[in-house]
Amino acid sequence: MVDEQDGLLPIANVGRIMKQILPQRAKISKEAKQRMQECATEFLSFVTAEASDKCHKENRKTVNGDDICWALSALGFDNYAQATIRYLHKYREAERDKAAANANNNNQNKAADIILMSSGQDMNDIGDRAASIYMASQQGLQVGEQTQTPDLEFRLLGKGDGTKPSVDQEHN
Repeated sequence: MVDEQDGLLPIANVGRIMKQILPQRAKISKEAKQRMQECATEFLSFVTAEASDKCHKENRKTVNGDDICWALSALGFDNYAQATIRYLHKYREAERDKAAANANNNNQNKAADIILMSSGQDMNDIGDRAASIYMASQQGLQVGEQTQTPDLEFRLLGKGDGTKPSVDQEHN
C-alpha cells in the first residue's frame, strides 16, 4: 500500500515557508501545516497536469518552465504566471552567466597550463598563446574556436627534487 505522505510536499518545507510570512513569535499547529501541505500539493498537481496536457497535445514528453508559466496563465493565475516568468528569465540568465564563467575559468586554466608545461619554446610564443586564450575567454569563446594551439615540447623533470635533468640524463 502506498503511503499517503509520498505524494505530498515535505511538511518541514511547507512549515518553513509558512513561518517566513508570519510574525516571529507566531505558532503554527501541526494540523495547519498538514492542510497547507495538502493545498499546496493539490495546486501544484493542478498546474502541472495542465502543462502536461499541453505537452501531450504537442507530442512532447518534457514539461519545461515555459509550460508551467503557460498553464498558470491558462488557469487564470496571471499574477503568478507573470512572477514565474520573471523568475524563470532571471534563473536562465544566471545559468548562462554561470556557464560563461565556467568556460572563462577553463580557458584561463588552459592558458596557465600552457605556460607551466611548455619548455623549449620561445616564451613570447607561449605568452602570445596564453594571451589569445585569455582574450577568447573574455569574448566568451571556447579555446580552439578561433585560436590554434602551438606544438608543445614536454620534458621530464628529475626525480625527487623537482629540478631539470642534466643534459646527460636527458639523452639516456
